[in-house]
Amino acid sequence: MIYSRIAGTGSYLPERVVTNQELESRISTSDEWIVSRTGIEARHVAAEGELTSDLALNAAKNAMAAAGVTADDIDLIVVATTTPDMVFPSTACLLQAKLGIKRGAAFDVQAVCTGFIYALATADKFVASGAHKCALVVGAEVFSRLLDWNDRRTCVLFGDGAGAVVLRPSDEPGIYSSHLHSDGSYSHILRVAGGIAEGQIRGNPYLEMDGQAVFKLAVRVLDECSREALEHNGFKGTDLDWFVPHQANLRIINATADKMGVPRERVVTTVARHGNTSAASVPLALDKAVRDGRIQPGHLVLLEGVGGGMTWGSVLLRF
Repeated sequence: MIYSRIAGTGSYLPERVVTNQELESRISTSDEWIVSRTGIEARHVAAEGELTSDLALNAAKNAMAAAGVTADDIDLIVVATTTPDMVFPSTACLLQAKLGIKRGAAFDVQAVCTGFIYALATADKFVASGAHKCALVVGAEVFSRLLDWNDRRTCVLFGDGAGAVVLRPSDEPGIYSSHLHSDGSYSHILRVAGGIAEGQIRGNPYLEMDGQAVFKLAVRVLDECSREALEHNGFKGTDLDWFVPHQANLRIINATADKMGVPRERVVTTVARHGNTSAASVPLALDKAVRDGRIQPGHLVLLEGVGGGMTWGSVLLRF
């Protein structure tokens, strides 16, 4: 049996950092209010003209270097993003061109904050089937461009960034399993309802969120899909070496870990300095923990996320 295994990780954050103190000077909010409710202290924001594919390119190069592969090795690119460079071509195709790759498949996945989980699960199936030999999976966002910076309820939550992994075939796990879910009846609680029609923006082009409804759903479904992954493979929360959740809100992260019985010292958190980077948050946190030496080869790692749609899911892997 063939499995897919993460051969390398990478990430990239834009240079500009926006602190809570800077936001205090622009809107009616406070550092204490933001930190107490979300755990967020700062976030990175892309420079003018810096595109999602640019962030993805930097993260991809770092992951490829870590995996010891070149552009000639990559035969599949899957990019998770809610903020593509353009309507089409896909950001994955634009990234493919920037990497100088002219073969294989490249496409985007749109599942908002669960996007990287969906993209990783998709690429895993291609590699494990033998259809592709070397997959580049990227979560990249410039979410700051979807925000109304006068809306203190939402603009304090999000940031920009990109994370990536390279998947290669393996005789041993690798990725044990993935578990993906969605329920479109919740689409109204987290959305950007605007679109382009006949050259005009139709509907609200800014993020809308019912924070309480999202919080309640997130705590419930993240616990469910995390337990699903563990039980499917005969593990318990206490067996995990590391838990790498979507970085949206520290209270949600801690509540999920506590329900699963995962000690908080085994939970990777980057939300304080990154904010919610949507599809980029899980691979950013994963790369951080790999590069600082916490996650080591052989460790059992659980990834999970929840996002607009609503979507949610988990991936259990042996690093």
